[in-house]
Amino acid sequence: MTTLTVWKFGTPDGAELAEEKLLGLQKQDLITVVDAAVVSWPPDKKKPRTRELHNLTGVGALSGTFWGMLFGLIFFVPLIGAAIGAATGALAGSLSDVGIDDDFVDEVRREVTPGTSALFLMSTGAVTDRVHEAFSGTRAQLIRTNLADDEEAKLREVFAD
Repeated sequence: MTTLTVWKFGTPDGAELAEEKLLGLQKQDLITVVDAAVVSWPPDKKKPRTRELHNLTGVGALSGTFWGMLFGLIFFVPLIGAAIGAATGALAGSLSDVGIDDDFVDEVRREVTPGTSALFLMSTGAVTDRVHEAFSGTRAQLIRTNLADDEEAKLREVFAD
């Protein structure tokens, strides 16, 4: 099963630093990154920077259109206005089938603010304890996932400091 997780970091460069760790984990076959993107929000900027992590992804990677639409819904649509927001509503509806609903958008929007960063990770086959070990000390906070409630609880438990 492919899971989408969103990890928040307390600094604008925290998610970028996680990229190296993910690359190492993937080389060790401890996780398969289907797709990933980073949001970095310097404290003095009105909008965050977004970037797909092409060097981590394989054949199953999503298009930039997916990430552009998702980040547009989360970070930019409220700034653009209601008319465009309504037009994207239909697109957002189709994302709810994969766990990206209004609650997802609202929670990420609330948590990822100026001075923070986030890693959006679509993955399979994670060896959770080894992934946790690699991220120990990074203070990564799981803010959203499309895992079932019991799976999410286990993941949160493993990553709790």
